[in-house]
Amino acid sequence: MAQQHLDPTDPTAGAVTGDALAGYLRAQATEFLRALRLHRETGGGASNGSEESVDAARALRRSARRVSASLHTFRPLLDADWSEAIRPELAWLSGTLAMEHAYAARLERLLLALHRLSGATVLPGQAGGSDAGGVADVAGVASGSRSADATAGVAAGGRTGGGAAVPQKAAAPHTGPAAATATPERGNLTVGAAKAGALLERQLTLARTRAHSTALQALGSSRFHAVADTIAVLASEVPLTSAAATADLRPLAAAAEERLTDAVAALPLVTAGHPYNAEALIHGLSPDPAPHPQDAPWHQVRLLLRLHRYAREVLLGDDGPVDVRLLAAGQSLNRHRDASEAAAAAAQAARTPRIAPATAYALGVLHADQRHEVEAARFAFQQSWQMKTVGGPQRP
Repeated sequence: MAQQHLDPTDPTAGAVTGDALAGYLRAQATEFLRALRLHRETGGGASNGSEESVDAARALRRSARRVSASLHTFRPLLDADWSEAIRPELAWLSGTLAMEHAYAARLERLLLALHRLSGATVLPGQAGGSDAGGVADVAGVASGSRSADATAGVAAGGRTGGGAAVPQKAAAPHTGPAAATATPERGNLTVGAAKAGALLERQLTLARTRAHSTALQALGSSRFHAVADTIAVLASEVPLTSAAATADLRPLAAAAEERLTDAVAALPLVTAGHPYNAEALIHGLSPDPAPHPQDAPWHQVRLLLRLHRYAREVLLGDDGPVDVRLLAAGQSLNRHRDASEAAAAAAQAARTPRIAPATAYALGVLHADQRHEVEAARFAFQQSWQMKTVGGPQRP
């Protein structure tokens, strides 16, 4: 039986003062400086950084996120001018360093999904050939549904001037005997999967290269050096207010938890219980390239969950228990973000002018598959959030 632990936001528990916040910020600043030194020592400025430099960049992002989150949650206890000046800079740095890894992971996710859906013996991106010849205004449609190990795509007509695939009607999931129709559809998918993979690889590899160059420029800029200097000062001196020494951190941490709870309560968890959300598919391949409107509240919950987790770290310290409920919820929301962004990348590729109908079809089925993953992640979050909060194993 899991051991019960005291809730750090419990008003009956002992007070946690500004000293805990100062210690946490100093520790994170020290980790930032250590990661920066490792990044420089391992050739982080090279065109293809080593595994150590990649780990160092990840550690930089991790420390920057935690410092920024703590400045946000506990800002009444910190010098206001200093806090408001450094928070946007930390957000800029973390976001800039994250993009290269995000593009690489997105490409890997999409190629593996194409491989699974088409039943190909090699990854689609490994096949050569360009997607020329096609039609200027591609008619493409795709909706897919998963039955056991396969996803069946259903085509419907539609044209746009820019070559985007626009579904006319979302298909219902195939289950039972109806799944037999997946065989000819899979044949159609296999035809376009190789070229779809090659198109995605070209687009996302180019985006990754640009992100790498942007990160290198950022790390060599005066803007970054100003951030590093500020963090170096933070490692030894935390600009707390005069009231922070005796102030209790728990009400501010409780406010962060309340914001998270309110945001979760506003989520359409009933819709998340359904295995197939046709509205999500219809929007995803529309000509409108704007972010998916259904996803924004979930992304916001992911950010609020992170703020809550980091506030708990401040209160509990390095030896605090891991909340397995928050851990599982966070993993589900990360999965949701990855699938959502992968679906958007597939939809964007489907809007490429003059691609062959088979390629557009494969990209549409891929988009539908990733929207299925989005729905599955929402359902997983719902299940984990309803778990009872119990203490997990101690931090290593």
